[in-house]
Amino acid sequence: MDSSTREQSEVTKALNPDIAEGKFFAVVGYLAILCFVPLFLKRDNKFAQFHGRQGLILFILELAAAMLVVVPVVGEVIFRLAWFVFSVFSLAGIVKVL
Repeated sequence: MDSSTREQSEVTKALNPDIAEGKFFAVVGYLAILCFVPLFLKRDNKFAQFHGRQGLILFILELAAAMLVVVPVVGEVIFRLAWFVFSVFSLAGIVKVL
């Protein structure tokens, strides 16, 4: 992404009241079970709703990975790897919001 596109993107974010109002809730949306906070409290904010839904997908996948722990040996390894991957995705989502 060149600098003019990046600057334009930042200006667009700064001017959009939906984004400014929903940033906190969008970040909270990536914190596991707290993904429900923007989904229920910011129903009229498309920005917060989008990130809340993304966080919900990650949360569902985290729960599915947690169920793999019952599989001996392999389940534990897969769970740890999945936890790391989901943590990276959550962090990437938070960075994108900010």
